[in-house]
Amino acid sequence: MRAVSMITVLAITGASAATAHEVLPTIGDMEVQGDALSFTLEGNFESLVAGIDLDGLEDTEAAPEADTYDRLRALDPAAFEAEVEAYWPQMAEAITVLVDGTDVPVELVGVQVPDVGDVDLVRASTLQFRAPLPEGAESVQVGWPAEYGVLVLRQTGVEAGWDGYLSGGGLSDPVQLGGGNEMSGLSAFVQFIPVGVEHIVPLGLDHILFVLGLFFLSTRMRPLLWQVTAFTAAHTVTLALATLGYVNIPEEYMWLVESIIAASIVYVAVENIFTDGLNPWRPAIIFGFGLLHGLGFASVLTAYGLPDGAVIPALLGFNIGVELGQLFVIAIAFIIVASAIRLSVDGQVNKVAAAVYMAVAVLVVPLALIPISAMGPEAVEAYLPLLFMVALLAGLSAASCAVERFDTYRHMVAMPASVGIALVGAYWVVERVFL
Repeated sequence: MRAVSMITVLAITGASAATAHEVLPTIGDMEVQGDALSFTLEGNFESLVAGIDLDGLEDTEAAPEADTYDRLRALDPAAFEAEVEAYWPQMAEAITVLVDGTDVPVELVGVQVPDVGDVDLVRASTLQFRAPLPEGAESVQVGWPAEYGVLVLRQTGVEAGWDGYLSGGGLSDPVQLGGGNEMSGLSAFVQFIPVGVEHIVPLGLDHILFVLGLFFLSTRMRPLLWQVTAFTAAHTVTLALATLGYVNIPEEYMWLVESIIAASIVYVAVENIFTDGLNPWRPAIIFGFGLLHGLGFASVLTAYGLPDGAVIPALLGFNIGVELGQLFVIAIAFIIVASAIRLSVDGQVNKVAAAVYMAVAVLVVPLALIPISAMGPEAVEAYLPLLFMVALLAGLSAASCAVERFDTYRHMVAMPASVGIALVGAYWVVERVFL
């Protein structure tokens, strides 16, 4: 069990480093000002100047240009402003602005860069540029290159302004310069569901480990339902309050929230080791932890921006996406261990089931890397910890199916997995508090 736990730590802990060089979307406003369309973008422009391909990337440390990025991140404001200005001609070529279907040039207006601060954190600078508008212009389309990551763009200064989420290259739909293209509630709801799912699978490794900690407490459905209900209710409350502006955690204190989230993972995993049933106080404690997880969700949702006229539908869509991601994790975990649970209850051995489990761990999971690798190195980095967990869980289930005695699932699957989860959570606590 100790060996399994240490392997888990080595394979999974690397994913937590993404918080230091996290890839966030660029947030922008566009507004008609006189005879020009003005754009104001706020984002991590060090990654663009460094030449990092942000399409699907989670952590700038994984990019070949990471050293260049770190050098740029440490520059004082005046020096980095000069770097952005020197890079602007290349950026202007990559950005597309079509006015009534005609490509128009873009002109740099200015760059504002904040002080260096903590070089291990993302620095959000502001870049302004403009595009000329011919007399009588009616619509505009904006193209944002895939390598620049995600752009969340909002039309301001008009009634029912447009909100857009651009990624993967290509052009936006035509936007009426006079307004009227505001995102509908249904569109916002649908658009933010996959954002919520993605924040759990594959990006939310800490939330995945917490949900698995809930899953491994007991083989019975009722304790799981009580825990998931408490967790869902809590993070829904704080997600809504934080997104709507009623609760605000300053950025400099988010490390504390992230540290307590990591501590919550340790708690549920350690309690799994010492008990096999639902204690009366556990749902209440999970509810408290869920409040903090909701703040973590809210920080991500806020970074993506919400359409002004459809905040509630977007919030609901994101929350449903989060729930779908959590249910997916629980469903996959249950499918993997179902035979091990049944044999553990019956006290039987089944060598065929053990062989199938081992085949999944040794053959099926590695083969899954083939289609994932076709999506690029960033996808491999994102999904590798999850595939490792699947392989590990299948391997533990194989061992459980090969032993003829009662309660093998708890002692050979749930407890070793909980130890591994607790060790990873403990590492994250140390990392987020002291490193």
